[in-house]
Amino acid sequence: MSASPPPAQQPLLTPRQQLVATFLLAFGNFMVVLDLTIANVSVPHISGNLGISLDQGAWIITSYAVAEAICVPLTGWLATRFGVVRVFTGAMAGFGLFSLFCGLAPTLGVLVACRVGQGLCGAPIMPASQTLLYQLFEPKKRARVMAIWSMTTMLGPATGPILGGFISDNFSWHWIFLINVPIAIVCCYVAALVLRRAETPTTRQPIDAIGLALLVFWIGCLQIMLDLGNDRDWFGDWQIVALAIGAAVGFCVFVIWELTEEHPVVDLRIFRHRGLTVSVITLSLCFGGYFAGIVVIPQWLQTTMGYPATLAGLATAFTAVTGIVASPFAARWASRIDTRLMISGAVVWIAMCTFARSAWSTQSDFWHLALPQIAQGFAMPAFIIPLSITALNSVEPQETAAAAGMQSFLRTIAVAVSTSLVLTYWSHGQRTANAGLVGTIDPAVVRPVLEGAGLAGQAATATLANAVDVQARTIALDKTFLVAALIQVFVIALIWLAPRVRPRGLDQAAAAH
Repeated sequence: MSASPPPAQQPLLTPRQQLVATFLLAFGNFMVVLDLTIANVSVPHISGNLGISLDQGAWIITSYAVAEAICVPLTGWLATRFGVVRVFTGAMAGFGLFSLFCGLAPTLGVLVACRVGQGLCGAPIMPASQTLLYQLFEPKKRARVMAIWSMTTMLGPATGPILGGFISDNFSWHWIFLINVPIAIVCCYVAALVLRRAETPTTRQPIDAIGLALLVFWIGCLQIMLDLGNDRDWFGDWQIVALAIGAAVGFCVFVIWELTEEHPVVDLRIFRHRGLTVSVITLSLCFGGYFAGIVVIPQWLQTTMGYPATLAGLATAFTAVTGIVASPFAARWASRIDTRLMISGAVVWIAMCTFARSAWSTQSDFWHLALPQIAQGFAMPAFIIPLSITALNSVEPQETAAAAGMQSFLRTIAVAVSTSLVLTYWSHGQRTANAGLVGTIDPAVVRPVLEGAGLAGQAATATLANAVDVQARTIALDKTFLVAALIQVFVIALIWLAPRVRPRGLDQAAAAH
């Protein structure tokens, strides 16, 4: 007599509750990703209001990204210790509270400190929302809900510049943070009502406190060095030298400790897989270059071209918008062809779009500036999705979660580092181009032209200086994109160091981005 089959497992939530939970978790993820870019186009507004330079304003962006990167590896331990629903709800509450503090911040120091709090609280929301979606739905429905989750991940960077620009132009920069507060309250309330039955069991696990301290130390030293270096003549300043030494030594000690620790905060052993190592390096280089463009383009459009923040955000956002359109096609192709070939083709396309930006001038109109962003968006899913497949299928099945977390961690670090580097390079390029342009100006030729236009004395000098500054910023921008394009060409060769892998499925790939 054959044994009767075991009873089917009942879903944790009713279909209506599942629908509510899907939109709740996806929207929570969207809000956190949105804050990566919503402040980008608002930096000139914030800088003017607080009386700081644009270089100092970059701290508003990088502080959030670095804090998020530090906390992402802790999500697994937090979920095991407190339960994934409590982690999601608590992180959402903290995110809303620090958003309130950001909106009320009177100085740059307070604002940066609150952005750090935002990043620390926002980091667990992304992986926690993803984990809950996997638990709440049976396997045959996971692909559908993860597609919604992944769409919010791509839509956030697209909406951020537009929403940030609209709010800054029509209201006040404070509201780019204050709008998070009512949303966080609603999310916490709904999560407490709907997700209680989905809470995971908890166990007491040790935390690698020394590894965490080392992680905070070397990342903090590195980021402060990158942010202050341009203003302090880099290694001509003893503080920058000290920070560089601290970052290098801290990183080396961190690597040694994590490789020998029984319960490491970051599992570095997974880098023994060549496919994962090549994939995350490729993703970091290319995504860092992509995000650097998101940072520098709005600032150039506002400070040089006179664009309002809303229009600058719209010009920047086209990449993510077209990327959403192309995502379903990229997912289908990634399961049929060699992922390395697909990645190479996508990076060639991205490099061509980046190179096209190196020919921008002050005479370029809106659509000439927006076209590279529109075109680049079609290649981004063909780059990210197969890279995720290559990375996650290069590791053992039980290491998939660690590999996905490492991708997220390094991508966030790449965003922070590339933001600082591109703004530093752009600033240095402006000074170099300005000096070169001044050396080519013949006062005997220029003075009569200005006088003929009714300008003389200080008015003529100010007009000439402003014209030189505008051209210098544009020349420096073009050179910045040229360097970024060359780095992307290098990435094309790098990806072929990864072995060819056979996809195990797209659900795991979707989890990585």
